Amino acid sequence: MHDLGGRMADQGARIAPPPVAPLAAAPEKRRSRLARWFDNWLRSVGMAFILFVIIKTFFVEAFQIPSGSMERTLLVGDFLFVNKAVYGAQIPGTTARLPGFESPRRGDVIVFAYPKNPTLNYVKRVIGTAGDTVEMRGGEVRVNGEPLKEPYVQRVDPTHDVYDPEFNWQRDYLAGGPVARRSYRPTRDTWGPLVVPPGRYLVLGDNRDNSADSRYWGFVDEKAVKGRPLVVYFSYDREAHDALPWLTDIRWHRLGSIIR
Repeated sequence: MHDLGGRMADQGARIAPPPVAPLAAAPEKRRSRLARWFDNWLRSVGMAFILFVIIKTFFVEAFQIPSGSMERTLLVGDFLFVNKAVYGAQIPGTTARLPGFESPRRGDVIVFAYPKNPTLNYVKRVIGTAGDTVEMRGGEVRVNGEPLKEPYVQRVDPTHDVYDPEFNWQRDYLAGGPVARRSYRPTRDTWGPLVVPPGRYLVLGDNRDNSADSRYWGFVDEKAVKGRPLVVYFSYDREAHDALPWLTDIRWHRLGSIIR
């Protein structure tokens, strides 16, 4: 009897149901995995945002062309990547700049803060640097007495060469002294010679007859230069009358164009 009772007790012990407490841990494990996934996702997004801000601030920024002052080189509706590191990017909240690899040279296309309204970005071509003597005669640019070769220039209205009171700022930089200043009456296509002061640039639009540039509002300060355009990454015809021109009127042939 003792043996039979013992065997039955052993069998009862072997078939006893397992404890249920561990099953309660499963939801906690799922919540823990979800928390870890969310934490990793948040870290990834945070790092991506920080990298984006660093790249945009110090290396490359996107700009778009709103006017035709640089046609044929740049068209209305072009979107550009601009190299900000090449001339030294400005440190946000200060007037200090990082060291640049080079300075703007004659012929470079540059993006800069518009002197009359620094909240606006302009893009033009450098024609004169510090110490250069620049003039225009009948639409031909001369730098230090030599004609400048400009295969990029577009002329749309060469006969409309008129005087504009906005040109009067040029008198302060005119070579030739007080006598030359008294008789000086510049026009759109005939002006100068002007001496570019230190730390400044004289810039003109490639669409020479339809460009508000240094002829009208003066030199560009070197501290206002933001960078040099690299490439057209997107372009569409803004003058198209389609409902979605940015989608249906893409200039495919311009995508990836290097800016020179």
